[in-house]
Amino acid sequence: MNAIVDIAGFQFNIEKDQELLVQKLEAKKGDKVVFDKVLLTDNKGKITVGAPYVKGAKVNATVIEHLKDDTILVFKKKRRKGYRVRNGHRQQLSKIKIDSIK
Repeated sequence: MNAIVDIAGFQFNIEKDQELLVQKLEAKKGDKVVFDKVLLTDNKGKITVGAPYVKGAKVNATVIEHLKDDTILVFKKKRRKGYRVRNGHRQQLSKIKIDSIK
C-alpha cells in the first residue's frame, strides 16, 4: 500500500517499512507519531484521492533519530570591491520509519 502524505509542509510518497528524512519533528527518539494529512492512498490499484485529505486515513511512524543534514555553503562576492561573505547552514532533520498506513 502506498500513500502521499503531507509532513511539515512537504509531500512524501511512502510505503510500509520505509525510512525517510523529514524536517525536525517535536518528538523524542523512539516516540510514535501519527500523520493524518493523507492526500492519496493506493491499495493494490484501488486509488482514493482526498479533497484535500482522505477521511479516516492515518499513517503511523516511529522516530528513529534526530540528525543534521550536510553543510550548504553560501558565498557572495562583488568583484573589484573587496566584498566577500561566506555563510554555512545545516538543516535539522528527523529520521522516521513508517509502521503502518490505515
